[in-house]
Amino acid sequence: MTSRAMRVIRAKPLGAVGGLLIVVLALTAVLAPALAPHDPLKMKSSERLQAPGLNHPLGTDDFGRDILSRVIYGARISMLLGLGAVAISTLLAAVIGILSGYYGGRIDTILQRCIDTLMAFPAFVVLLTIMAMLGQGLGNVILALGIGATAGNARIIRSAVLAIRENQYLEVARATGCRDWRIITRHVLPNIAAPIMVVATLGLGVAILAESSLSFLGFGVPPPTPSWGAMLSGSGRTYMIQAPWMAVFPGIAISLAVFGFNMLGDALRDLLDPKLRGGAVLGQRLNRP
Repeated sequence: MTSRAMRVIRAKPLGAVGGLLIVVLALTAVLAPALAPHDPLKMKSSERLQAPGLNHPLGTDDFGRDILSRVIYGARISMLLGLGAVAISTLLAAVIGILSGYYGGRIDTILQRCIDTLMAFPAFVVLLTIMAMLGQGLGNVILALGIGATAGNARIIRSAVLAIRENQYLEVARATGCRDWRIITRHVLPNIAAPIMVVATLGLGVAILAESSLSFLGFGVPPPTPSWGAMLSGSGRTYMIQAPWMAVFPGIAISLAVFGFNMLGDALRDLLDPKLRGGAVLGQRLNRP
């Protein structure tokens, strides 16, 4: 098992680095109370806009709050946003993509025209529209990001279903009298698990970036919640010249998280798809004695 893991790491070193970053991010989110040196919400007017130092390694913001503590707690918000949005988008996309690809005909036509209508508008316009209807709030941001990512994911999953719909093992299952729901759960879902996993992993980074963009326009997570996007686009943008550390460190956190998710998703795509060169090469390496 260890030798196979090392072969995977050698085959996809950037994917391994991305996976390590995701593990560090997850541990930071879970252990935030133990890692944060200060209360991320506690304001101290006497310590406003302090540069990085011994007491505050990453400095303080315009309310005297510790930037390091807020970045650490911001990992929780980013992970919650990413996982929540991806869970919603993946679930909706899987239902739409499987129904559309498996049944075809009129069901496929109706569902795909709905997807075409949603994709006709820029993704960010759809997000802004949903947020304008729902209002601010962490739950509303998660819901908006999940709905906004559904259309593209549904197309990918539908394509995967179409690729296996006419395979012989599905024909045999139908001939033996298996019901559609059993064929979908026992034969279709396991065979499209790889693209679903890749879509979900890549979607995590996109969700974190989208939340930052929404925060820039005032539709993100409301203050004083320590969100990377809000820290970067709110007071961080206002005090960019006077206190650049307020924007630099949340920006670095966002960049590392997005890099980690994208590299891990890209590696999973290559490793799980035998048609791609990375998957074929890895398969040959794993089969060596």
